[in-house]
Amino acid sequence: MSRGIPTVDVHAHVLLPEVEAAVAGHPGLAAARELDARRNGPEALAVNAAMIRERIAKLADVKARLVTMDAAGVDVQLVSPSPSHYHYWADPELARTVWRIANDGTAEHCAQAPDRLRGLGLVPLQHPGLAVEALDHALSLGLLGVEISSHAPGRELSDPAYEPLWARAEEAGAVLFLHPFGCTLDERLDQWYLSNSVGQPVENAVALSHLIFAGVLDRHPDLKIIAAHGGGYLPTHIGRADHAWRARPDAHTCAHEPSAYLRRLYFDSLVHDLHVLRELVRAAGADRVLLGSDFPFDMGADDPVAALRAAALPDADLHAIRGGTAAALLNLTGETT
Repeated sequence: MSRGIPTVDVHAHVLLPEVEAAVAGHPGLAAARELDARRNGPEALAVNAAMIRERIAKLADVKARLVTMDAAGVDVQLVSPSPSHYHYWADPELARTVWRIANDGTAEHCAQAPDRLRGLGLVPLQHPGLAVEALDHALSLGLLGVEISSHAPGRELSDPAYEPLWARAEEAGAVLFLHPFGCTLDERLDQWYLSNSVGQPVENAVALSHLIFAGVLDRHPDLKIIAAHGGGYLPTHIGRADHAWRARPDAHTCAHEPSAYLRRLYFDSLVHDLHVLRELVRAAGADRVLLGSDFPFDMGADDPVAALRAAALPDADLHAIRGGTAAALLNLTGETT
């Protein structure tokens, strides 16, 4: 591994078959799969199944992961469970089983290459009263935080029930990786994989807007939140939110203009467009953008460093995004630099 600034990919996933074995046959799983099928459409589900089969080794085998990382010039990955493992339909008892298996499995996966892999666990957003317990379990295993979706059934991230989670994460310095799974626009997006290409950016924008306008970032200014997919549509369209904040009393609910909060969040670089990446850097600051690939899914970037270099950013910005900021955020030691 090269000396100096490590190249750090903060958006990489692991597939844990033990999680799916634990939920198999439980009431609610069939309904969840039916909802997923309705939202994505049959063609997308068929393509997804084939894609996972082709990439299963990279998702589950550490040696295959490291070979691919080396080929892409990535020194360190921040590994989170596949979002398909959320299972926010599960009752409290099953939810506890899910997060424990996911946390244990991710920790064990990363422990096979501790100088190259750092991990995140899961919390059950559908049961806010259990979220702190799940976060503490993840941290006790050496994981750096947890991955969360954009919402849970019947609950937005602005729900006051999540205040203990935000407070504990802030206190512990835990990373919260905001990665949506599914989109609530349902059948409107069930063709042409719109459920992902349009739905994911929408979900990111909605979730971040709830955190901003509800004052979560005012109450917890030191939260370490990384938004996947460049934060979706929000950073490049934040001017409309600023205008609403200035023009309407019902939107004047946070202490500052919404755009100010972009500099309290972190965003991965996975936007698939060099012009959008430049605008993200302009809006949030180069010190708030982190390299991300969505490894190893087909909607990710096989060569995230090349995608970053294509934006032709100043050297200082490029190296901050490539790994400098992430190395500080994740407290990487000299062993990885």
